[in-house]
Amino acid sequence: MDDRCLLFFIKNPKKGQVKTRLASAIGDEAAVRLYKRFLLEMLFTLNKGTFIFYLCVYPVEALEDLKTWLGEDYLYMLQQGENLGERMKNAFTEALAMNFKRVVLIGSDIPSLPLKFIEEAFISLEKKDVVIGPSMDGGYYLIGFRDNKFSPRAFKGIPWSTERVFGETMKVLGEEGLTVHTLKTLRDIDTVQDLKNHWRRPTRS
Repeated sequence: MDDRCLLFFIKNPKKGQVKTRLASAIGDEAAVRLYKRFLLEMLFTLNKGTFIFYLCVYPVEALEDLKTWLGEDYLYMLQQGENLGERMKNAFTEALAMNFKRVVLIGSDIPSLPLKFIEEAFISLEKKDVVIGPSMDGGYYLIGFRDNKFSPRAFKGIPWSTERVFGETMKVLGEEGLTVHTLKTLRDIDTVQDLKNHWRRPTRS
């Protein structure tokens, strides 16, 4: 059995629930269409990998709608918790309970995320305790742990959706004495300018 597991956090592509900052500029319907396109682009990338991955669904009542859209062939997991931190912590806990040794979590805000970054993340966890991919807005687009080094504290008391997320998380990891591999900084797509930069990006290899 492969000891690697990727947790892909996705939201129900409904108006008012995805890409709200973009929606304020381009409209709810356009934002939903973009989110669905981005999600499919990321699935195209993940399907080329050799690791096991779960689609982690939020909110829980969206599961059947997403299965209808994306199909029954994927592995699904429900995001459980009162806030993003709790939902991420619980997803890691569930994956580790299935005896995966290296678990990596990504969101759906960087559709151009290269497969090689995910592969680098898993490889780094052979020697490092944690891997993290910072985003330009001060958050992170990827985080992963080795099984015996998982730190629930990394998801508690973090000011989510602010420019302090990455810095505060790194502070906690340092206090826990964990070794960290840092990936290249990438840009989330949250604003119209982010979207323009995404369309202008070089062709991905």
